[in-house]
Amino acid sequence: MSDRLKAILLVMGAMATFTVLDTSAKYAAQSLPVLVGVFFRYVIGLLLASVIIWRAGGFSLLVTRHPYLQILRGLLLLGSTACNFTAMSHLQLAQTAAINFTLPLWVCAISVPLLGEHVGLRRWMAVLVGFVGVMVIMRPGSMDFHWAMVISLMSALFGALYNIATRKVGGSDGTQTSLFYVGLVGSLGASLPLVHAWQTPEGWQWLPLVLMGLAGTAGHSMLIKAHRLAPASAIAPFIYTQIVWMTIAGAFVFGQFPDRWTLLGAVIVVGSGAYVFARERKKGVTTAQDATPED
Repeated sequence: MSDRLKAILLVMGAMATFTVLDTSAKYAAQSLPVLVGVFFRYVIGLLLASVIIWRAGGFSLLVTRHPYLQILRGLLLLGSTACNFTAMSHLQLAQTAAINFTLPLWVCAISVPLLGEHVGLRRWMAVLVGFVGVMVIMRPGSMDFHWAMVISLMSALFGALYNIATRKVGGSDGTQTSLFYVGLVGSLGASLPLVHAWQTPEGWQWLPLVLMGLAGTAGHSMLIKAHRLAPASAIAPFIYTQIVWMTIAGAFVFGQFPDRWTLLGAVIVVGSGAYVFARERKKGVTTAQDATPED
C-alpha cells in the first residue's frame, strides 16, 4: 500500500473518529451543561498528551519558542470547541458539519490580511459561492433559521484562526508540544466559567465524556500521521467524508435527517472548498495545509 493511500485512509478514519467526538458531545449535552463537556474534552486530552510526551522524551518537549502564540492557539481552539458544542446541542450534526466545512474558505480569506498571501479571483469567487451555500443552509429570516447556526459559523472562524496560528508555530515547536499546550490552555480556560455551571457527571454520563477525550486525541494523531505520509493538498479533500458519517450518526443516534436545503447547501460548500483546495494545489499555495475541522 502506497504512503498516499495510507494517508487518505488515515484522514477518512480521523473524520469518522471526529464524528464519534461530536456525537458524544451532542449526547452529553442532553443531560450535562455544554461547558462540562468542553472541560472534560480538554482535561482528558491533556492527560493523554502528557502520556505521549512522557513516552516520547519527557519534559524537554514542553519547551516552546512561541509561548504567547501557543496560548493564543489554545484559546482559539477552545473558542471553536465551545461554539461547536453549543451549536450541536441545538442543531443537527449534518448542519453543523456542513457549516464547519467553511473553515478552509475562512482560511483562504483571512490569510490575505494576516499572512499577506495572494488569493486570485477564482478562489475569491469560490469563497463567495461557499458562503452562499451557508446562507442556503441557514436561511436567515425563515422559520427554519436558528441562532445556533451563527454560533456554528463562529466555530469555523475560530478554527480557521487556530489553524493559521498553528502554521506560525509549526516550524519550530513539535507536534507533541503543541498538542500539550492546546490541552493545558483549553483545560484552564474551560474551568473558569464552571464555577457557575458545574454539574458532577454520574454513571453513564461519564461514557460520552471519556469518548470525547479519546476520539479527539486519536483523530488528531491520525491527521498528524497522514500529513507526514502525503502532501496536505492531496489528502485535504477527504475531510469532506465527515458529512457522510455525521449524517449517519444524526439519523441513527438522534433520529434527525437533514432537509433538502441543508443537503443542497452542503453540496455548494463542499464543492467550493474542494475547488479552493484544487486551485491551491495547482498554484502551489499552502493556505489550506492545516484547514481541517478540529474540536
